[in-house]
Amino acid sequence: MAVPWTGFPFRKIVDKVRPTSAATHVRLVTFLDEALPGVADAPWYAWPYYEGMTLAEATNELAFVATGIYGHELPTQNGAPWRLVLPWKYGFKSLKAMVRIEFTDSQPATFWNDAVPDEYDFLANVDPTKPHPRWSQAHERLIDTGEMVPTQPFNGYGEWVAALYAGR
Repeated sequence: MAVPWTGFPFRKIVDKVRPTSAATHVRLVTFLDEALPGVADAPWYAWPYYEGMTLAEATNELAFVATGIYGHELPTQNGAPWRLVLPWKYGFKSLKAMVRIEFTDSQPATFWNDAVPDEYDFLANVDPTKPHPRWSQAHERLIDTGEMVPTQPFNGYGEWVAALYAGR
């Protein structure tokens, strides 16, 4: 889906922080409030939500921090005050309301990989041909028409990100 975000490249954070040469990954953590939808209803999960990406993903020209949407400041339901957007993994690695960013020298755990390791690996949602135990990722429903269409690898951004996953 096309969303008119405003924000800045995630690379600007990396450039400002200047992680050591040992950094290979980024770990992100969202804020925790018991009043959030899902938190009180699902106490079996290891809240707060956390996610990870490689440093190469974080510094890709398409990775950005959204601070606004539709010409307005980012509202709470969209992850205010800022959220991660990786368009090629949208809906999967789109951490909302970031409160902590850590640079690490190893692949960090991710929320869904810890919660359901047989369904989600670190690179999940990159290859639509990869089988999922409960549903196919090979097709997706268009919002406007309801039509089912083949899922594009990398959500159609393969030209800009496929090299990040070469050999994996």
